[in-house]
Amino acid sequence: MSELINNSEQRKSQLKEIILKLHKGGHQEEVRRELMETLSQIPYGEVVEVEQELIAEGLPEEEVLRLCDAHSAVLQGNIDLSGSKEIPEGHPVDVFKKENEELLKTTAAARAILKELKDGSAEFSAASVLKLRGLFNNLYDADKHYQRKEYLLFPYLENKGITGPPKVMWGKQDEIRELIRGSIEILQQKDITREELLASAEIVLEQALSGIDDMTVKEEQILLPMAMDKLTDTEWYEISKQSIEVGFCLYDPKVNWKPAWAAETDVNEAQKSGSHIQLPSGSFSAAELLAILNTIPVDMTFVDKDDKVKYFTQGAERVFQRNRAILNRDVRLCHPPASAHIVDKIIDDFKSGRQSRAPFWINMGGKMVHIEYFALRGEQGEYLGVLEVSHDVTRYRELQGEQRILSYN
Repeated sequence: MSELINNSEQRKSQLKEIILKLHKGGHQEEVRRELMETLSQIPYGEVVEVEQELIAEGLPEEEVLRLCDAHSAVLQGNIDLSGSKEIPEGHPVDVFKKENEELLKTTAAARAILKELKDGSAEFSAASVLKLRGLFNNLYDADKHYQRKEYLLFPYLENKGITGPPKVMWGKQDEIRELIRGSIEILQQKDITREELLASAEIVLEQALSGIDDMTVKEEQILLPMAMDKLTDTEWYEISKQSIEVGFCLYDPKVNWKPAWAAETDVNEAQKSGSHIQLPSGSFSAAELLAILNTIPVDMTFVDKDDKVKYFTQGAERVFQRNRAILNRDVRLCHPPASAHIVDKIIDDFKSGRQSRAPFWINMGGKMVHIEYFALRGEQGEYLGVLEVSHDVTRYRELQGEQRILSYN
């Protein structure tokens, strides 16, 4: 046992020296070569401990953050994950990993477009810019992925004395958010030229894509295996239950994970307990209200006063497909980039009180679909949000005469 402890201390000491060489200006490839020659594989837990020790010994967090990508690149592929625990389907870590898969697909798609525009194999056009903008809009969903780490996972790690790495990672995530926002602003510019786009790509767009990709490596090789070791099922269950309030990133979990000893989910508990929602004109149980909302033959989506999607109905007669990945997403990012300015106009008119409803009707797949947005206001007239109501009205347009006799057709 003492030999294993000594080996661990020796590895950590060597790793610390190698990382400090980077911080003192060592060339990344040379440092990586030395790492592979001397250490080869490092257990993921020891990487966290070394980073924590460096901060405790006085290396400023800002400096660790500044060179975070450099020493992550050096470590990539050299971290031993053989001792990591198995991850059940639907577990918060499984969700993080599935979201990472979607993020990587999206960054790859964006990078492919930029490459084609650079080498001239694709024609530069407004359509290619719109496609890029749509991909970066989707990448902004990484914010929800990062928020679940910051507000749900990191507090548990900090309670266990792991404070340095979460702070460094949070700082890096803030940088990525800024880069994604900057990328979207660039792609929103009217009449942007090919030269302007490619110049911006090098300093902003590609940096955002690399930041997202690198963060998935940091999570999957270090943070998530270490968190699986440190947190109990009780703590993971709390994270799982609260995750829906933050929302998911480009992925809707197919399974709601819970430990074997846990009760049903909160929604089911509310239905079973018969808890009531009292309104001025009556009341419902949670089960009754859910049944009513999912039975009305319309799609309804609620956007709160901060422009975040908070709820959608799940009835049988759906017009537009929805999944829980849109929850807590800015509503502007849930629409094609070409129509974002219309969403902005509606929200601005509703918030200012200039308008209270905005109707549209479109032909979609042989159906006539009526879509209407309603401003929601409180008793004092304060703005509460927007209700979007979508309805397939094809059969109503075809009605003739009257039907006064009961018929179930």
